[in-house]
Amino acid sequence: MTIKSRKGIILAGGTGTRLYPITHMVSKQLLPLYDKPMVYYPLSVLMLSHIREVAIISTPRDLPLYRELLGDGTQWGMAFSYIEQAAPEGLAQAYLLAGEFLDGAPSALVLGDNVFFGEGLSAKLKAADARRQGGTVFGYQVADPERYGVVEFDPANNVLSIVEKPEQPKSNYAVTGIYFLDEKAPDLAGQIRPSARGELEITDLLNLYRQAGALSVEKLGRGYAWLDTGTHDSLLEAADFIRTIEKRQNLKVSCPEEIAFLNGWITRDALLMQAEPYLKTQYGQYLVRIANEE
Repeated sequence: MTIKSRKGIILAGGTGTRLYPITHMVSKQLLPLYDKPMVYYPLSVLMLSHIREVAIISTPRDLPLYRELLGDGTQWGMAFSYIEQAAPEGLAQAYLLAGEFLDGAPSALVLGDNVFFGEGLSAKLKAADARRQGGTVFGYQVADPERYGVVEFDPANNVLSIVEKPEQPKSNYAVTGIYFLDEKAPDLAGQIRPSARGELEITDLLNLYRQAGALSVEKLGRGYAWLDTGTHDSLLEAADFIRTIEKRQNLKVSCPEEIAFLNGWITRDALLMQAEPYLKTQYGQYLVRIANEE
């Protein structure tokens, strides 16, 4: 039996109403986050996991813009597919929409407005990818857990429950926007029913894995950053964070060209060719520097 490679999904749909008026005419995940489009950040998470086949899910209005920005993926040694989401009906809907694309393969779903950063993140992602059965999600300690899906642990660190936006959270650990699930995800997503707010909740899907004893939660501790960009303030804060890191370290955060090169997916000549249109910018000059250093 052939083991299928894990495929990636970026969920970049929705209406972005919390960011009105700046999202009236463009998808939130196409907005700039400091020096690159927001969608580059979740894409980089998948690339760090060594996932090369990725589907982008977005609205009929915005999907052509994603095609124009990202192309077919070959420039980065990848393959991109595009899937329309006519109406946002919950995060778990992504698995129903992407069922044909996945074609029995395990998946890694990343929310298009989430930013992750931290030394060792790539190793944690690869460890999650290596688990072929069940699911793995990442927990992050937050000050306002009532805004998120919250994980409850027993003293042995086993998952007792995951509750969406609880009034009285059982812990301060929120489930972040990365979900590594096995090939059963589309079928299990088809079994859940809309919640009181009319959505297919990702927590309901995760609880099916938990009830089967097949859900792992990796904690992202000190030294990791998980940033949401759903409000004007959080969007600015995330951009400031990226700017600070890049200025201090003189390294780019979530640069697809660099990751593709370091993964061995593109050659040095290809990297220099992609840098050429950007040579008047720090971004293009950085790509040249990476090519020359290696």
